[in-house]
Amino acid sequence: MESAAVWQGATLCGIVAWIVLTSRLNVTLKLRSFLQPWVARHVITGTPFILQIQKYQHGFLDALFSGLSCVVSVPFYTAFLPLLFWSGHGRLARQMTLLIAFCDYVGNSIKDSVSAPRPSSPPVRRVTATKDEEDNALEYGVPSSHTLNTVCLSGYLLHYVLSYPQYEDGSMKFVGVALVCLLVGLIGLGRIYLGMHSLVDVIGGLAIGLVILPFWITVHEYVDIFIVSGQNVTSFWAALSFLLLFAYPTPELPTPSIEYHTAFNGVAFGIVAGIQQTYHQFHHEAVPRIFTPQLTILTFVGRMLLGIPTILLVKLCSKALAKWILPVVSNTLGIPIKSSGYIPNLNGNGKKSDEIKQSGFIQKLFFFSQQSTFDVDTGIRFFQYAGLAWSVVDLVPSLFSQVSL
Repeated sequence: MESAAVWQGATLCGIVAWIVLTSRLNVTLKLRSFLQPWVARHVITGTPFILQIQKYQHGFLDALFSGLSCVVSVPFYTAFLPLLFWSGHGRLARQMTLLIAFCDYVGNSIKDSVSAPRPSSPPVRRVTATKDEEDNALEYGVPSSHTLNTVCLSGYLLHYVLSYPQYEDGSMKFVGVALVCLLVGLIGLGRIYLGMHSLVDVIGGLAIGLVILPFWITVHEYVDIFIVSGQNVTSFWAALSFLLLFAYPTPELPTPSIEYHTAFNGVAFGIVAGIQQTYHQFHHEAVPRIFTPQLTILTFVGRMLLGIPTILLVKLCSKALAKWILPVVSNTLGIPIKSSGYIPNLNGNGKKSDEIKQSGFIQKLFFFSQQSTFDVDTGIRFFQYAGLAWSVVDLVPSLFSQVSL
């Protein structure tokens, strides 16, 4: 118990020290001044390469690469992971959830730290077939998140499959590695063809993914043991999630990247908190898995029909509750807040000046932040996705047990 508290406390203190140090020394600005010109130069010099690839423009290729981009996008994973939990593959689902959150934080932190541009359009033709792609186009370029996530998630999925004895022969490993390489190659090529990234962005995503993947394969068993049987798990993860909201770098100009990080930060916390409470009931290794007599396709369809509306309702209720509670708590503590979209009454102006004057003591608690006001939308987004994730692993499985699904 004492050793767990020691390393948890040391970890949190280390993150706080990092936040303070980077803020005081302006590490982000110094890193940006060094890397941004170099990356921007490679983006500009790489434009002819993009135009050369886009000479092969065809409606089929537009549809192919747009479809592949959707399949490896964050919204797709958000929709897919609940089904993975409900199919009985709990260990794979929670590891992939945490891996996505980790990749999203690392990739988007680098994006906003460097703040390097995407290829200029025109002359590059940019294809944004979905709303998600339009939002992606508002982010900075390097690294390519699609490439990074594909390397890590497809690589980890391959590692998971090959861990079963029946798939240990050399031919299966060769086929698996070949398929992963083909997918990664198509995603990288597709990001360039669609005009969303330059070659340096894709190479950056590939390189970072190849660093994260072996690291995660090394530590994932320890992370899983901590989540299902560790001490102070929920309180530690709550503190970690809170600090990670402040440990995110400030971009040169606002982008949606912080929103994606906040959402998956909330998802990770909701999953961890729910698994910690219900592992021995719903998520242990002996639970029924899909394609077995205990969990037939028909039963799984029933789970989807009950589970998906439930988690969407919980997300809606969590958002409404957070929109009501967080401003009240902030006002009570004297924390100056603003809202960039969720609460029109706050309209980004924060609180009145006399209220801000009363907030000096509370703001000292957040001394590692240089913000004069805090965007309450960040907290609202965190809580709505935490509520959604908690319902996936706690509330919905409880409903399944009640109705014998």
